[in-house]
Amino acid sequence: MADGALDTLTQPTARGSSPTLRVGLIGYGAIGRPLAEAVAAGRAGPVQVSAVLVREPSRYPAPPGGALLTADPDAFLAAAGALVVEAGGHEALRQYGEAVLRSGRDLMVVSAGAFADDALLQRLQDAARATGRQILIPSGAIAALDVISAGAVGGLDEVTITTRKPPAAWKGTAGEAQALAATAPTLLYEGPARAGVALFPQNVNVAAALALAGVGLDATRMRVYADPTVTRNTHEVLARGAFGQVSFTLQNVPSENPKTGRIVAMSVLKALRNRVAPLVVGL
Repeated sequence: MADGALDTLTQPTARGSSPTLRVGLIGYGAIGRPLAEAVAAGRAGPVQVSAVLVREPSRYPAPPGGALLTADPDAFLAAAGALVVEAGGHEALRQYGEAVLRSGRDLMVVSAGAFADDALLQRLQDAARATGRQILIPSGAIAALDVISAGAVGGLDEVTITTRKPPAAWKGTAGEAQALAATAPTLLYEGPARAGVALFPQNVNVAAALALAGVGLDATRMRVYADPTVTRNTHEVLARGAFGQVSFTLQNVPSENPKTGRIVAMSVLKALRNRVAPLVVGL
């Protein structure tokens, strides 16, 4: 992440007298690292990252604030607080999500695209119900999930999302060859969000979050483009229903990982702040 963006994310704010919320963090890459740095700088209020779970600790610098850096899930859970943030990808959520919930902790999920797997979603929901905990999905790289979810209460007739990213963002996906050969905007996928999320798991968590907030993964329509004319990860959303109609476009600056926008870490930081703030706007 560029220094300017990191400075924006980590500008200190005064801590109040509220008890400190201890948080465990799964993953320490393009989302986890700037998030931990921002928390240590006080941007989330009285919040502390107490443990970080990664596959190979030797590959990472020590987290700020003295947080435990470990590959041992048991040691991680012993040190984690009341909330665990998953920022490690779909496989990390599959591997550790249920254990986090059954340990009596809330789970904040960045990799919402993993919930295209109904069995995984059901298993985690069952674990949350059994322990009285919650699965939390922050807005991440998408906006207006509160409008979509509120509109869903009255009934939605249509939700569509069109995602455009530079060709390099599609490396390692089913559309890599087509994307890297693109000299003009090239459609990689059009259809239900469920199939699109499965094809591009690291790129379209936004579509899964949108679908879960609205009409579901099968009814949400999705288009995906490799677009050499854009430099930002762009999402265009349209929703119609009993409430009326909303449409918006987001142009997110990529992080050090071109698949992920800088806004994702900022969104999780805001979600953590909401857990301890005396006033929360936008539920």
